[in-house]
Amino acid sequence: MKRRTLLQAMALSGASTLGLGAHAQGSSPAVRITLPSPGSAGSAWQPLIDRLKLNTDPSLVLDWVTADPGKMQTQLSAGALDIGVFGAVGLSSLASRGSDIVLFGPALNNHGRWIVPADSPHRSPRDLVGKTIATTAETSETYQQARIAASLIGIDLKKDVKVIFGSPTANLALFERGDVDAIITLEPTATRLVGRGAREIARVADIWKQATGQTEDPLLVGLAASRKWLDAHRETAAKVVALFKRVNGTIRKQPQVLATIAGDIGLKADETRAIELLPARLGGAYATEWDDKVFAVIDKQIEVAARLGIVPKAPSHKIYLST
Repeated sequence: MKRRTLLQAMALSGASTLGLGAHAQGSSPAVRITLPSPGSAGSAWQPLIDRLKLNTDPSLVLDWVTADPGKMQTQLSAGALDIGVFGAVGLSSLASRGSDIVLFGPALNNHGRWIVPADSPHRSPRDLVGKTIATTAETSETYQQARIAASLIGIDLKKDVKVIFGSPTANLALFERGDVDAIITLEPTATRLVGRGAREIARVADIWKQATGQTEDPLLVGLAASRKWLDAHRETAAKVVALFKRVNGTIRKQPQVLATIAGDIGLKADETRAIELLPARLGGAYATEWDDKVFAVIDKQIEVAARLGIVPKAPSHKIYLST
């Protein structure tokens, strides 16, 4: 199969998976799409797509808009972005207030980590009951999914642990000063800390899998857009999904490429140990599947979030496009 034919088939396959249709929509303006800021796993997307020339479709023009997660969600809700990323819990909260934003493709699997200082006596999350931890905002998907997973093994982060919420930078400072017993953080911050000698005692994804019996890491965030935008840009959306599957699939197969863009995702050149660890630790964070197994995870996350009161109630409709 010729390269052009293969790429067209991939795009059509993405469209079929989404149910977004593969009929021609004509040329489209640039797609305003979020680029997570350096210090997050998603900041790898643009540099890898550009350097590896993964976007081979001249009709797909991406206008990358850098933003931190909280700002990105506001931009997407306000229509300042066409495509962003959202997690199941945050999107469920919006859905209860009438939002029409839905998930339509894979982005990142949960890569949250529980980290303790090198000399800490704590060996598991259970050892931190009654202790103090730092993590991102209470409304963040990082914390909410960590709370959901912990609840499934009998740990209530609202009652059993003192939690300090703050920005990743502030939390890092608290951790390195010894003001907290542990930190729950995402990559590449977790790898940066491990590279400096800290110890990882748990992965949120492993806690989830232990409790549910599932074998794959749960989704952290997926590609998201309003139903109105998706209805008007079916072919473009399918091309974006195909592209993200391509870049994430490349990372999964060749995780060493992450070391070549360490600076783009927030690591400094002298953090050599962290850069060495990056491929093995971060490769699995990049999601490539969008199927019934993923949808079952999303449904379970929403179910537990509603039971814990994180969201008022489960949305009356699916927050993802499954067909």
